[in-house]
Amino acid sequence: MNTSVGDLAGEGRPLSWSRTVAREMVHRASVAEVLLTDVRQSESGDFEAAASWPRSHPTFPRDGADLHSPLMIVETLRQLGIYIPLRYFGVSPAASLIITDLFFDLDPASEPRAVSGATGVTCRVRVADVRRGPDGAVTGLRLQVSCLADGALFALAGGGARFLEPEQYDAVRAGRAGSAAPAVARADGRARPDARRLGVTGAHDVVIGTEGATLLVDPADMRHPFFFDHATDHVPGMIVLEAARQAAAFESGGRLLRPTAGRLKTARFIEYSPPARVLCVPHHATCVFRFLQDGEQKAFGVLRYQ
Repeated sequence: MNTSVGDLAGEGRPLSWSRTVAREMVHRASVAEVLLTDVRQSESGDFEAAASWPRSHPTFPRDGADLHSPLMIVETLRQLGIYIPLRYFGVSPAASLIITDLFFDLDPASEPRAVSGATGVTCRVRVADVRRGPDGAVTGLRLQVSCLADGALFALAGGGARFLEPEQYDAVRAGRAGSAAPAVARADGRARPDARRLGVTGAHDVVIGTEGATLLVDPADMRHPFFFDHATDHVPGMIVLEAARQAAAFESGGRLLRPTAGRLKTARFIEYSPPARVLCVPHHATCVFRFLQDGEQKAFGVLRYQ
């Protein structure tokens, strides 16, 4: 990480961690899943935000550990990528957010310990590559986020997103828009790995299944409070990333559990049916992955471990 905390210092009123922002502004149905508590824009045009990471979050380990899941970095990025365009760039609340790519980079030596309650995280956000349609409406942008706790920089994250109005989304989804996630029984012969081997708290947190030697995207709990906070007509990006992480844990025999860096590129929507295949190749402290469905590569990326 080349950015120093001193470079990120700002002025103005103190950020507040007293209450969350409106859940609609981060596309969450449950207030308990809202991480952002305050967002403001500086005179330079950059942003500063406060996020609260509670120990009660579904991703927090229940094995006595005191470190938040790296997914919290990505979820904070996701919420910023919705709130800032809605609040400051005039994107319609009815628009759909489409993640094109993302990355995160965590420094284990400086990440905060979750000793009690919740961890207050400060985010410095830079917006770049703002794209507009013929009518001037924002259609896409990129974010770069720096995360600090107690004044120490511990993570960087960023990515790109585009925004589709309802009629555009309907056209892109070709009749699938608004369809519900299927609550279909798993196919005969498909099993799930042991949760302990994947580094998750319980069986309901498992999002992959096995069919012989094939790994598939197969969420155990279609009402999981984090992964399925609200209805979606395609597999959410957070499940895609978690499925890659669990696949790396499975293929490495439980050796690669907690990534400290990662990149994800999405090329197509991943549908619920037929289940997408997860291909994952661990090599030392790195795992390259890709998702295949209907003969197409839908997403790909890499995870790195300490």
